[in-house]
Amino acid sequence: MMEPQTRKPGRFCPGSGNDTESVIIMYYLIRESLTPCEPEDIASGGAQYVAVLTPEEWQQRGESFDLLIDMDMDITPPRETKAVVNQDSLTGSFCIPDRSWIDGPRRSFSFALDEKGIILVDGSGYAEELVQSICRTKKWRLPSLERFLYDLLETTIGQDLALLEKSEHQLNQLEEAILRGEVDSYPAKMNDIRGNLLDLRVHYEQLIDLAQELQENENGFFREENLRYFNMFTERVIRLQATVTGQREYVTQLRDLIQSQLEERQNRIMTVLTVITSIFLPLTLIAGWYGMNFRYMPELDWRWSYPVVLVVSVLIVVFCLVLFKKKKWM
Repeated sequence: MMEPQTRKPGRFCPGSGNDTESVIIMYYLIRESLTPCEPEDIASGGAQYVAVLTPEEWQQRGESFDLLIDMDMDITPPRETKAVVNQDSLTGSFCIPDRSWIDGPRRSFSFALDEKGIILVDGSGYAEELVQSICRTKKWRLPSLERFLYDLLETTIGQDLALLEKSEHQLNQLEEAILRGEVDSYPAKMNDIRGNLLDLRVHYEQLIDLAQELQENENGFFREENLRYFNMFTERVIRLQATVTGQREYVTQLRDLIQSQLEERQNRIMTVLTVITSIFLPLTLIAGWYGMNFRYMPELDWRWSYPVVLVVSVLIVVFCLVLFKKKKWM
């Protein structure tokens, strides 16, 4: 029999009966809502349970949950989201990007479950936050372990739609700035968005694999009529993944648009330089020709030499400009 446990004063779950200086209760029965309980209530088997333990507590009390795990569960901070089917249990991990800093440190925890309940092993406090959120906000008409898992999974992606809408708005603003000619190079913001979308795409792929593993129900821990929860979650993540894929293609289009704008700007510059060179080439020839210091050049002693050369030069410039305009070279 497991011994009751208390932790440092802090947040409390509504319904625990305390509203000041309440201890954090991390054992729950899955009833109409998560109901805080004592460890011996879990052992009685009256309802499926949820337990949140630190790695140290798991090492001390893991065997008392009577989970038949074939091998030692890895409780080091996970680096991916996955599920592993054991002979009489299912273990795995969550490695979730922090939505406020997607390319920063991941928020992670491990889990183990069977038909009796689920244990979340976490030393960071993130799993505790998720469970407390479910405890405060969820009530179920048909409580079950499957429904709790669905709400746990949903909580991890609850902010993603708003996050993707924000990134799409930022991409729209970048496109407008590009079309106005205000972007001279690849914006750092666009590279950040692209990196975040890549991280989310990989995370969604792992979530889909995990949900499909749960839906497979290889060990028969879940009731057949409740497998629809995992299918619902999988479909939602697939929609989010499709949104991410679309935005990544949008980023690629914007990069191509920037490249075409830069190339067009360079072409305009080259056109101007070519026109100037073409205009001054005959003028340079005239200047070079009459810059030769031959003694018997008749134009050197002619009174109208300078005005004639000046007029000819102007006519050459006008002729070149008219010709380039007609040919649409400028």
